[in-house]
Amino acid sequence: MDELFTLVYAELRRIAGRQLRGERADHTLCTTALVHEAWVELSKLNRIHWQNRSHFLALASQAMRRVLVDYAVARLALKRGGGIRKETLDGDALLVVQERAEELVQLDEALQRLHAVNEHHARIVECRFYGGMTVEETAEAFDVSPATIKRDWALARAWLNRELSGD
Repeated sequence: MDELFTLVYAELRRIAGRQLRGERADHTLCTTALVHEAWVELSKLNRIHWQNRSHFLALASQAMRRVLVDYAVARLALKRGGGIRKETLDGDALLVVQERAEELVQLDEALQRLHAVNEHHARIVECRFYGGMTVEETAEAFDVSPATIKRDWALARAWLNRELSGD
């Protein structure tokens, strides 16, 4: 696992950086912290046989999504006086100050509903949106054609837009 981490660290930082780009400038969950938090989640998957790079990146995207959603949920709980204590990683306080926490939680809830309706489409959203994977990388991860991913990505986005708009 340590060798794998070294090999994919730069790619994980790219994915994490993409995820954090839309957050506030004073967001204290930095790229490195998100990568490390996701790695902790991935290291718990001790029975996974990594099929290829794209398979690994798909699972890393899911782990980062869970970390970001957990922080958003914690921020909303704090906003409501939930009494959640701050967490630390390597001595750095990871305060939950996400400006878009409510939107992220709503997106996660919609993604969970999509998962119940069509797990394949939900996984594509995780790879494309959360993981920043290209159509080709996503197609490789799912062992399907890029055309299939493009079509399913469009359907998943339309479904999520409808869910989030309340139509």
